Amino acid sequence: MFLSACICKSVLCPSVFLLLSVHPEYLDIWEVDMLKRPDETNKMEHHTSLYGSDFLIVRRGQEFQIKITFNRPYKPNEDKFAVEFVIGSSPEYSKGTYIPVFPTKERQSSWAGRVVDSSNNVVTMGITPAPDCHVGKYRLYVAVVTPYGIRRTRREKSRDVYILFNPWVAADAVFLDDEEERDECVMNEMGIIYHGAYDDVSERTWNYGQFDYGVLDACLYIMDRAEMPITNRGDPIKVARKASAMLNSRDDEGVLVGNWSGDYTYGVAPTSWTGSTEILLNYSSSKMPVCFAQCWVYAAVFNSFLRCLGIPARVVTNFYSAHDNNGNLKTDIILDENGRIDKKSTLDSIWNYHCWNECHMSRPDLPPGFGGWQAVDATPQETSDGMYRCGPASIQAIKHGQICFPFDAAFVFAEVNSDVVFYSRRRDGTLEPVKVNRAHVGRMILTKAPGLETSRDITEQYKFPEGSTEERTVMEKAEEYGCQREKSEFPEADVDLVLPSLEISVGDDFELSLEFINRSDQIRNVDAYISGSVVYYTGVSSADFLFKTPRVKIEPNSSESTVMQVRSESYMKQLVEQANLHFIVTGKVKETGQIVTLFFLLFLTLFLTLRGLQVSGMAKLSEEMTVTVEFTNPFSFNLEDVYVRMEGPGILPPKNKYYRVIDNMHTSNTLLPCMLSWENQKKSAKISGRELWTSTSLVHPWVQFPDA
Repeated sequence: MFLSACICKSVLCPSVFLLLSVHPEYLDIWEVDMLKRPDETNKMEHHTSLYGSDFLIVRRGQEFQIKITFNRPYKPNEDKFAVEFVIGSSPEYSKGTYIPVFPTKERQSSWAGRVVDSSNNVVTMGITPAPDCHVGKYRLYVAVVTPYGIRRTRREKSRDVYILFNPWVAADAVFLDDEEERDECVMNEMGIIYHGAYDDVSERTWNYGQFDYGVLDACLYIMDRAEMPITNRGDPIKVARKASAMLNSRDDEGVLVGNWSGDYTYGVAPTSWTGSTEILLNYSSSKMPVCFAQCWVYAAVFNSFLRCLGIPARVVTNFYSAHDNNGNLKTDIILDENGRIDKKSTLDSIWNYHCWNECHMSRPDLPPGFGGWQAVDATPQETSDGMYRCGPASIQAIKHGQICFPFDAAFVFAEVNSDVVFYSRRRDGTLEPVKVNRAHVGRMILTKAPGLETSRDITEQYKFPEGSTEERTVMEKAEEYGCQREKSEFPEADVDLVLPSLEISVGDDFELSLEFINRSDQIRNVDAYISGSVVYYTGVSSADFLFKTPRVKIEPNSSESTVMQVRSESYMKQLVEQANLHFIVTGKVKETGQIVTLFFLLFLTLFLTLRGLQVSGMAKLSEEMTVTVEFTNPFSFNLEDVYVRMEGPGILPPKNKYYRVIDNMHTSNTLLPCMLSWENQKKSAKISGRELWTSTSLVHPWVQFPDA
């Protein structure tokens, strides 16, 4: 009743009925062709041919076509018809959830329509959705005016249309005017996520799978599950903010359950995931949060969500990322009166790395110049407006200290700019600042380079160089908005600490050599405290394995080294996932009372070595083949209870292989049955631009060490 009334009263002129009543043969609809095959113009021009879907998928702000077959030739001056689009359960014209599209210029709605071609009984209709229309799944009807009222096609699911954001169109809020960046951040299904340590960066390959069958529906289900109003789904700001809350399960039964405990008995270890598809499909089918995730998993799945809907997105990694829970831009480290770290009182920690997302959009809610890349984060660290979410925060606002701008710019600013402040506890219990390190946090920010399999350093997009005039100006601006920094200035210590670079694998014995350098003309004596801990990548200590208290005497203008032997048995039984060893050296110069500090991270190699891929016979379309994956245990000890997880984007679903024992330096292989279809062949060429079967990204092994 609503749709009929809307057409009759609001759209078509009542005189139409008198005009048509004199003609005994009225217009009737026989067939509607959605032109939805991947090789047809619609999907090719809208960059949606890679989506695994049986429906038409197009992007807003750009014309697509459908063909309507009538019972007779269409007469523009006599016949009246409209193509209707409906989204949501209570469609209304005023809310943009019911949109009639007309073939003539005399009658137009917010979506443009035109007759592209009319031949015999077939009319090719061109339809251009508004560049700010709601994103989602629309139902399509065709309605004609007859002498007996409105005649409309029945509801058929095959005529549903998905309309997405369009970064190719300037009028869309997500427009990205960089073809190479756009191809990477919208169309690329394979990504690289960086982790490890600042001076020892490692890579994770990830299958975002935004075009895989069922993923688009899963992404729309996430917004439905959040009960997000249809009228908000055309605004990328609101979509990104809502999704940053829904990707974690903390307060809304969202997609992923976070777990940093090391115990993953009732789920999948975060280090075992290789792609987003399985996670999204599990969530949409089970209606239950998926276990388990840590920051890079949240960021990777969030990236899939954004790219799937057409919002340009990328995963970024911040090395030495501060978690500022009170907004004071400080990470406080408490020392006792002798210069030794008081672990009970030191509550702040710095993540070895932290991953979040950037998405590209305009920001009409902010002053000009603050659009472009926005930081969004689904990892549940702190609440924002009562929910665990973060962003979108303008990267330009963060760089220029405009931390008052929504959303959560102050939190992201602290992640890349916090000071590390050392306090000495006096005998009366009071604290005195003795040293500030302003360059440790936010040491480097990386993302994948467009079109390449290398990283790109984007630190300068977040902050000016340390110590520069611009950087001081930014900090002053941030302080205007309430940030409290440690402004004390301390004389530079005349004793330095230097650590040679180390490359250590799991199970290795190694030497820890610390060099104390005296730059003064007098003898210096340093009471040093050297501690080594096994830590999670969040900086939280799991267990201590080393503690030494050497007294070092250094002659004037010379250096003295202290060497410690670290045996593998001292740390192996304590290892947790990602195998990070954290060392902290503090010392007090007896002659001057100055504090010297050094903290560094050793990231131990923990992966099997991929040896190669072999395909049995020729890779033929629609025929099963076998891929042999060969990998080696590179360690000097046996691995027990090993789970290897493998995935081939578009051709091989995630598979788990269990090995009770893999001997040291032993090579193992596994056989994987695969199927190559025409669609997957085309997709693979688009993803990597190289031969499918020679790509080492086809299968990527990750190892879970439950007993480590």
